[in-house]
Amino acid sequence: MARRGGVTGLMVLLVILAGLVSYKSAGAVRVWHNVRSTGTLAVRDDVVLLGLGDPLPVFWQVLNYLTVVWPALVFGILIASAVRAFVPAARLAELFDGAPVRSHVAAGLSGSPLMLCSCCVAPVFSAVYGRSSRLGPSLAVMLAAPALNPAALILTFALFSATIAWSRLLMGLAAVFLGTALVARFCGSRSAAAVGPVTSDTTNEPDAEPHPSDRWSIIALLLASCVHVTVRTVPLIIVGVVIGMLVSNYFPVAALTPSTTAVAIAVTAALAVLVALPTFFEIPLALTLLAAGLPAGAAAALLFAGPTVNLPSLLTVGRSAGWKPAVLVGLMVWLIALVGGAILG
Repeated sequence: MARRGGVTGLMVLLVILAGLVSYKSAGAVRVWHNVRSTGTLAVRDDVVLLGLGDPLPVFWQVLNYLTVVWPALVFGILIASAVRAFVPAARLAELFDGAPVRSHVAAGLSGSPLMLCSCCVAPVFSAVYGRSSRLGPSLAVMLAAPALNPAALILTFALFSATIAWSRLLMGLAAVFLGTALVARFCGSRSAAAVGPVTSDTTNEPDAEPHPSDRWSIIALLLASCVHVTVRTVPLIIVGVVIGMLVSNYFPVAALTPSTTAVAIAVTAALAVLVALPTFFEIPLALTLLAAGLPAGAAAALLFAGPTVNLPSLLTVGRSAGWKPAVLVGLMVWLIALVGGAILG
């Protein structure tokens, strides 16, 4: 499935994917061992405060956030760049064509093993949508990486009640396999112009193995694609993180304690949709909400909506696919969090 470089281009993509899975799996194993030994999950308390502490200057808070997520963000950019450079549009569109159920299952199964937070998987959405012109499956890839992160789900079942854990899982499945299809349907027949690689060579067959002298061309193609992806996505991610930090710092979450269950869940879900959370950070925040007296439905809404989308990923969707899909994705995740949290109560 390589546009240039044949098997070599495909191997570059597979190596990047293998490196990401190894990196995320090793981190998940370390976290799991800490949880088993301590019975809780500790994360840095100078990244996301959610109105529960004295806010740091936003510059330092954003810097702290980037020090946590930068390895995963680099992997997200590399994967997006390899998809853009080496995966032919026709091949990717073929994978996502056919019955909606089959295409969304394929997309969800492709995204879940990535285990990326919403910020870090946003560049992958941009590349997959640009190459496939399929909005629903591209959104399913983006949402599956954080919402169906197997390590985060295992930790949720280990640290929360079964009802909260199952609520998170069912809300994630609904968003990835049903919500993304509904968003694509409401947006109509949206299609992106296939984003080709930075350069092309019409003398090479798309699936031909390049000569050894072409290896440097493949590297140059990947680097040029990295620059393109970085310029188009990273500034939006940083802007979204800054705005989300301001919201999380100054919103008085403690004031929700005497509120009705419905209000607490609705506001918590709205905050979770906007604020950028690194992987696993939703877990201690949800435990903190429970300790502060908020209902279990609010904790479940945060566990689901917090990692699934955030303002940086929605801004990336807006730039790549239009603002209507971005707004609908955010609204869809909020509604699922609201309904799921209300059912849990």
